[in-house]
Amino acid sequence: MDVTPILDSLNDRQREAVTAPPEPTLVIAGAGSGKTRVLVHRAAWLIDVEGVSPQGLLAVTFTNKAAAEMRHRIEALLDMPVQHLWIGTFHGLAHRLLRRHWREAGLPQNFQIIDSDDQLRLIKRLLRNLEVDDSRWPPKELQWFINGQKDEGLRAKNLHDDGDPQRRQMISLYREYETLCERGGLVDFAELLLRAHELWLHNPELLAHYQRRFGHLLVDEFQDTNAIQYAWLRLLAGDAAVPFVVGDDDQSIYRWRGARVEHIRQFQKDFPGTKVVKLEQNYRSTATILNAANAVIANNSSRMGKNLWTDGADGEPIRLYAAYNERDEADFVVGRLRDWIDQGNLRADAAILYRSNAQSRVLEEGLINARIPYRVYGGLRFFERAEIKDALAYLRLISHRDDDASFERIVNRPTRGIGARTVEEMRQYARANACSLWRAAGALASDQLASRAANAVLAFLHLIERLARETAGLDLHEQVDHVIHGSGLIDFFKKDKGEKGETRVENLLELVSAAKGFEPGLAEEEMSPLDEFLAHAALEAGEGQADAWEDCVQLMTMHSAKGLEFPLVFLCGMEDGLFPHQRSVADPQGLEEERRLCYVGITRAKQVLYITYAEQRRLHGMDSFAQPSRFIAEVPAEHVEEVRPRVQVARPVRPMRPSAGAGRRPVDAASEAGIRLGQRVRHRKFGDGVVLNCEGQGAHMQVHVNFETAGTKILVFQYANLELM
Repeated sequence: MDVTPILDSLNDRQREAVTAPPEPTLVIAGAGSGKTRVLVHRAAWLIDVEGVSPQGLLAVTFTNKAAAEMRHRIEALLDMPVQHLWIGTFHGLAHRLLRRHWREAGLPQNFQIIDSDDQLRLIKRLLRNLEVDDSRWPPKELQWFINGQKDEGLRAKNLHDDGDPQRRQMISLYREYETLCERGGLVDFAELLLRAHELWLHNPELLAHYQRRFGHLLVDEFQDTNAIQYAWLRLLAGDAAVPFVVGDDDQSIYRWRGARVEHIRQFQKDFPGTKVVKLEQNYRSTATILNAANAVIANNSSRMGKNLWTDGADGEPIRLYAAYNERDEADFVVGRLRDWIDQGNLRADAAILYRSNAQSRVLEEGLINARIPYRVYGGLRFFERAEIKDALAYLRLISHRDDDASFERIVNRPTRGIGARTVEEMRQYARANACSLWRAAGALASDQLASRAANAVLAFLHLIERLARETAGLDLHEQVDHVIHGSGLIDFFKKDKGEKGETRVENLLELVSAAKGFEPGLAEEEMSPLDEFLAHAALEAGEGQADAWEDCVQLMTMHSAKGLEFPLVFLCGMEDGLFPHQRSVADPQGLEEERRLCYVGITRAKQVLYITYAEQRRLHGMDSFAQPSRFIAEVPAEHVEEVRPRVQVARPVRPMRPSAGAGRRPVDAASEAGIRLGQRVRHRKFGDGVVLNCEGQGAHMQVHVNFETAGTKILVFQYANLELM
């Protein structure tokens, strides 16, 4: 093949990265600069031009969707299948290794992956078994502690309490959790990475084999790697492999999840002579938006430095709106969205971004009132939905009887007369005899449970055994279909005649479709199609969107927006204490991460960007008065156009004072005291509300009030009889 087709769509810097000599390479890829294109073309270049076997490449991405897209684009570029290319997420590749080398990893062959929800259930059961007060030792806090230690590569035996009684208890519970997982053959997400790292640490010959095999390592989103991920890559690279990593230190926004932006600099120390290529040409945003983003991020000191540019148009100025309160902010956003839609634009091309999920409520109310369809991005995903997890638990128990998390989830779902007391007896028996709940149930039902409970338990055990027999030999999608019906789940949710029950039935049927479209056998390991599908479901949980894309406005946090782009973007709630977040203001590292998050938010916009803030905001049940975000002041004034309210607003000459001894009083003539924008008032008929606008003067002045229950009303001030709250 002529090499030109591989390179002819690339700019100079992209070509420099793709054709880099076989030496460690760090590509600093700015937002919208084509990093995925570079990774794909690098793989194709190595295979087609450098003569590297696809089996000699290992590519790491951060989502399964990105891995699938990368594989598809490489195949399209080379016009040949590359099924032998190891490409996947850190968790996916670790799972593949552990399935292949389960014995060396110290795992049972049929070990089960548990997702975050199942892990939390396991931790709750552990605390109950140990009679630990979960109000003092919250399960989520213990889960966070365990996963955090694993992400650092630390087992319970590696930890020291340093004389701290609380830390001593957490370490002890971590140790008990490890024992419980070992007994049940359970592997959580953090364990996948830790166990894969230990696999190579404790088996040098196996490590040497993979070091010889994978001479080229391609890594996407390198700035998001945590300690154990980087250690795993460093081990695999050894002294001979050629790592090619792509990342952007200005888009590292997951420090709270263990990501370490320092790895970008550490990489250059660990691999002396690293070639650094910067991708700065942006293909997404207007020059005005890029100049604003560059100016904001330039205030961070700990960065490698780059300057995004485009050969496209300057574009429109960034619009800045100062709202009176959060409802006025929502009204403004909805109004501009209406204009956008009326001009023939798609609703799905508009996104509303915010720092905190709690901000979405008022925005959602505004969209509902305006009858503008919207979607909160990052809601429950398909494999995380309760009914799907129920079905998967049945399938897991059919495949692996000793899966305690699955047993406990479905033992009485649908309800079959197995109460909490009976389940607790099973737990106690399992703990006393160091066995699974399945074995405990069988033993207790034989001679220790009351007849009614024993019959219910035996019926459940027989149901699982019968489903296993009846599904043996069936195709995967037929197995799933048989189980969702034979288990009683379909009939159970059909009894709920509302929309929720109907939706859950539809979701269960969609699981059959997912199984039908699943292609087993790609992992090369000896696993049944069902086990492969269950592993796939566990790994996919939390990635794919649950609903098909429809034309609706997108609402999301700025963290969720990373990797996405929209022609129209609103950055809402740009106030100090909210964004940057209050807990980060006094922390230099935290403040720099907040600024990186702002940079991510700005660079999501392709054509039009609005920034809004409120002078007064009620959030988490409290009213607050805040200053505009410091990040707004960091945007050069020549790129900003302040948007004023459409009506002339009469601001107060002086603030109103409540009369002595009164918590509130009627508002007197406007000419005497004026009326404060954002003021909370009460109306005899409409109830409590907030003043948004004032028009005119004197007795005929009109007051725009947004009432909590009645919506926005325009009242003649002289006759409104408003009370000041």
